[in-house]
Amino acid sequence: MTKFRPCIDLHDGRVKQIVGSSLNDNGTGLKTNFETDRSPAWFAELYKKDGITGGHVIMLGKGNNEAAKAALAAYPGGLQVGGGITADNAKEYLDAGASHVIVTSWIFPEGKLDRERLELLSKTVGRERLVLDLSCKRVSAPEESPRWKIAINRWQTLIDIEVNKETLEDLSRYCDEFLIHAADVEGKQQGMDDELIMFLAEHSPIPCTYAGGAKSLEDLKHCKQISNGMIDLTIGSALDLFGGKGVKYVDCVKFNKA
Repeated sequence: MTKFRPCIDLHDGRVKQIVGSSLNDNGTGLKTNFETDRSPAWFAELYKKDGITGGHVIMLGKGNNEAAKAALAAYPGGLQVGGGITADNAKEYLDAGASHVIVTSWIFPEGKLDRERLELLSKTVGRERLVLDLSCKRVSAPEESPRWKIAINRWQTLIDIEVNKETLEDLSRYCDEFLIHAADVEGKQQGMDDELIMFLAEHSPIPCTYAGGAKSLEDLKHCKQISNGMIDLTIGSALDLFGGKGVKYVDCVKFNKA
């Protein structure tokens, strides 16, 4: 059944909410919706107190390692972590308290799926502790049937691999869940990609969490409706925890408990 998944997005070691499409390597043009002096561990302890599981700690660039581990230590087994994860460092984060590691760019070097890397990663951490991030951007025209391609390197690089039924079935053999941000609408609070949510509900063989554009509690209910309860939803910038005015965190907690 659809549930709210919390997040802790880290940039320069601080909890922030960023417009996903503004991320780049040199930092110019970065659009930040929210920034706080509260520690990552504060948010993790809140989620733990309220019994909210499956949240995502996302390291957006360098300088977030210590902050991420502080959050994981505050809620052992309750949070997943992603951002710069490889087969070499994945166990380090699991040992620090992560329930799962989230991986994307590392298995797509030069924009191609490296199956050897994927198999090594799945074997190293165990399929049951691996989440693949297949965040994507829409590549179809409005009048065409919807199509999405995977975006890597903090959503800067669009690669020639589609998020389609075949891709989902293939990659599901190596991981426990998918995490999919609709990068076009991420952080904008202008509505979700309903067609992507419905597509994932129909074709993902494993649990899947969607993120991007949710702006109200009604969006959480809407996600449940259009996905037949199959897709979980992350809400970030619209949440009052992160300075948003569209969704109260306590209402999301009530939604999950109901």
